[in-house]
Amino acid sequence: MCVSRVLSRNTLQNRRAGRWLWGGLGNRGNGRAGVPHDSGWTTNLLPRTELNALQEELKAYGLVILGFPCNQFGKQEPGDNSEILPGLKHVRPGGGFVPNFLLFEKGDVNGDKEQKVFTFLKNSCPPPAELLGDPSRLFWSPMKTHDIRWNFEKFLVGPDGVPVMRWYHRATVSTVKADIVRYLRKLNNEQVEEEGRWKK
Repeated sequence: MCVSRVLSRNTLQNRRAGRWLWGGLGNRGNGRAGVPHDSGWTTNLLPRTELNALQEELKAYGLVILGFPCNQFGKQEPGDNSEILPGLKHVRPGGGFVPNFLLFEKGDVNGDKEQKVFTFLKNSCPPPAELLGDPSRLFWSPMKTHDIRWNFEKFLVGPDGVPVMRWYHRATVSTVKADIVRYLRKLNNEQVEEEGRWKK
């Protein structure tokens, strides 16, 4: 699974209507790194605009950010899919905000009905903290140790489709950016070394 190519022929691409339908895990190995994240769009105002800036700054290096709205954390995303983008644009954060990264339909990231991409990601990276949080604010069952703790938890997936790291929901975008840049430099150095071996 490579997050920059998760959209398949089965995907309905209509961002303005707030719908990105999950169409499958897609192709691997297209040379891009990606950051899928669970996005609680009615809270944490700052990360959305910072994620736009991160996408803009690192897209030339192959970074693709994917947003997955979810209502499992404090019931913070109760609206229909058709309400998500207008809510972002006119209410929170408002001011005409539009995400410049791919935004999927709302779905579960934990529990019996979790999206398969999150089963894969959570089983590939250790949890960022020991405790899940206050069970009265978490809305899924069964709860597992690898579950996503709260909105804006993030994962980095390499160009080969292999998850590289996972960040706690309170990790700042500047921390995430520093880790991504470090990873991209390492990836670039490995590619240069590989090319050097082929030239010999």
